[in-house]
Amino acid sequence: MEETVKEEVKAPVKEEKPKKESHLKKENDLLKEQNEVLKKMVEDLKNESLIAKADLVNYRKRKDEEVEKSLKYCNEDLVKELLPIIDNFERAIKMDTPDLSDELSKFLEGFKMTYCNQVAILEKYGVKAIDGNNKPFDPNYHQAVLTEHRDGVNPGMVLEVLQKGYLLKDKVIRHAMVKVSE
Repeated sequence: MEETVKEEVKAPVKEEKPKKESHLKKENDLLKEQNEVLKKMVEDLKNESLIAKADLVNYRKRKDEEVEKSLKYCNEDLVKELLPIIDNFERAIKMDTPDLSDELSKFLEGFKMTYCNQVAILEKYGVKAIDGNNKPFDPNYHQAVLTEHRDGVNPGMVLEVLQKGYLLKDKVIRHAMVKVSE
């Protein structure tokens, strides 16, 4: 009888061992799959994190450029409103004659001083007139309002500046109105 008991005890142990091994193998395979899934998730999260960091860096650069541009050209609206006043001063000064004895010339002398002060202030803040006389027409700086044929002048040359154009630092704030040779 002892032998049968030993056999009975051994028999269930032998059956459980293969079950445990197969169960452990399945659990190991499941853990490997979960590990692979988690590795994939970690890799995806790393990529998303890098993309988010790059987006943030790009946003900061764009914002900094916009702020810099805004500060660089902050006076643009003011300058645009002052330009017609400068134009009127120039028209008035053109009325002056070489004879400084008449009342108009004396009056215009004050205009000239005021005009020079205003131009100096505008230059201090980076405003410059666009030079165009006897230069090739450039649509980036000039606006052609008239054309004229002149002998001895190459086509596309600026013949006359009808209204001055201006730059604020490196930006055109008003194109020069010009007459161009054809």
